[in-house]
Amino acid sequence: MRSVTYSMNVSLDGYIVGPDGGFDWTGPDEDVFRFWIDQIRQVDVHLLGRRLYETMLYWETADQDPSLDEAQLEWAALWNPLPKVVFSKTLTSVQGNARLVSGGLAEEIERLRSEPGEGEIALGGATLAAQAAASGLIDEYRAMVYPVLVGGGVPFFPRDERRVDLELVETRTFSSGVVHLRHRVAR
Repeated sequence: MRSVTYSMNVSLDGYIVGPDGGFDWTGPDEDVFRFWIDQIRQVDVHLLGRRLYETMLYWETADQDPSLDEAQLEWAALWNPLPKVVFSKTLTSVQGNARLVSGGLAEEIERLRSEPGEGEIALGGATLAAQAAASGLIDEYRAMVYPVLVGGGVPFFPRDERRVDLELVETRTFSSGVVHLRHRVAR
């Protein structure tokens, strides 16, 4: 059965965006970006909430930007054909290789898990991840922790006052001070 992974950039104090909605503190770091490229190669389908989908729309046409470097072009080449499932109650259409779903996260994950394939079901977006976590559907949490305190905003972890025991699978420290933490849910 394919695993569900939740991966996001996160501040040291636990937020994916700051109080102003910005995430400029996750600025480009070549080694970190290369790491994300390697990670996306392991994904068969990506589930996104509306806000993350709208942020990632940039990549749908980014390959037409002559200022992109080789790594950014490689990311776009991997991201664009990747099947995406967008969960939104407000969008009426989506672009690229995406399909829109207005509900049923648990059912969608179970359907995707039952399909053949070895790649991961990646999950992005704090609101969507909170729903998945509340239903016990996340198998791994992957946090790219940036050395910054933003003081508030949208939290990486859902605040549902539920204990989840985790097992450390991997850590990696980048020269910029960014640390990747990969934890599997203990079952």
